[in-house]
Amino acid sequence: MTLIGLAYNQKPEPTELTSPASEGGRQEDGELPRPDEEPPSKILDLSIAELIARDEFAEWDSPTTIAAVESALSRLGKVVRLEAKEDFPERLRQAKPDIVFNIAEGFHGVNREAHVPAICEFYGIPYSGSDPFTLSLCLDKARTKETLTFHGIPTPRFAVVEKIEDLKAVAGKFPFPLFVKPLHEGSSKGITDSSLCFDRSHFFRQTEFLLENYKQPVLIEEYLPGKEFTCAVLGNGAEATVLPIVGMNFDTLPKGALPIYSFDAKFVWDRPENPLDIFQCPARITRELQASIERVTLDAFRVLGCRDWARIDVRLDASGVPNVLEVNPLPGILPDPADNSCLPKAARAAGIGYEELIQNCLKYAAARQGVDLEHSLSRTSGAQGAPALAASGSA
Repeated sequence: MTLIGLAYNQKPEPTELTSPASEGGRQEDGELPRPDEEPPSKILDLSIAELIARDEFAEWDSPTTIAAVESALSRLGKVVRLEAKEDFPERLRQAKPDIVFNIAEGFHGVNREAHVPAICEFYGIPYSGSDPFTLSLCLDKARTKETLTFHGIPTPRFAVVEKIEDLKAVAGKFPFPLFVKPLHEGSSKGITDSSLCFDRSHFFRQTEFLLENYKQPVLIEEYLPGKEFTCAVLGNGAEATVLPIVGMNFDTLPKGALPIYSFDAKFVWDRPENPLDIFQCPARITRELQASIERVTLDAFRVLGCRDWARIDVRLDASGVPNVLEVNPLPGILPDPADNSCLPKAARAAGIGYEELIQNCLKYAAARQGVDLEHSLSRTSGAQGAPALAASGSA
């Protein structure tokens, strides 16, 4: 039987945090309260400590997600949990899995998402998903955009601010509005309505706030006024496929909120008792626009070296041209449809259930690295090699 290692980082219990942000926008005990009548601007009244603490573990997975992934993988072999803590290298060496299914986001540093794959490579153990270089590259939003620009893939013009003294020079490069966010974060960490800056004073104030409190450079981008989409990709090489495109409906955000997918839109305002109907999948767009979005998505997936799966955020500029905003080679995979996790949502629209989605990713990784899952596959579909995707209408 195939031995599958499941590498992950688990969110701390709410009691362990000062102001935890629950996964998928679901409020748990100890989370910051947000009454329905509280306006979006109220977030500015939070203390700096609360603003930082609430998104500290946003990228990590809940026990529910980890259990769902384990259940899906158990149909293909025996699963051993390998939490990516300080003792991960030794536990991996002792377990000696045939392949590792990696959803670990890492602890610290600009290369944190690359730690588990790099350790797997050190021990010669196959693993799912992108390699250490791609994971580090995509976590650096500026390096990602430099690579995209070199290959002629549209992305908003940008600059990087490393210290407050750089602000004056950058402020004159691009017209307002400008968008500012931490350079090395995911899961919309550090992104609020205040990230969209309409004037010089606001721009200086918000950039200084991010520099001082997130302890990393800040990415400055031209703001694109068009519609926004997120695109899930499964597969490898010429067979990589874009699943049905997810469109963003910012009209459903609370009154006064800006048309951006902020941390609040993702984790605070979207709650089970008052859910946001923010996603449209498949997006209702023309075939021409769909083809254009799919093309830029696959181009970004390939030039950045993504493997097996990824989620790519795209926004239209004033001329309607799709631009790549960010690339996430470790996409969120919340199992509950009510949690509005975009990659599983796109998979469901393509006729791929949650367990099949997880299994497909492992099968792609196994086929790519010559890991034989045949004896396990006989208990599921009996398929050989990489999986065939359900028809989705996407190229």
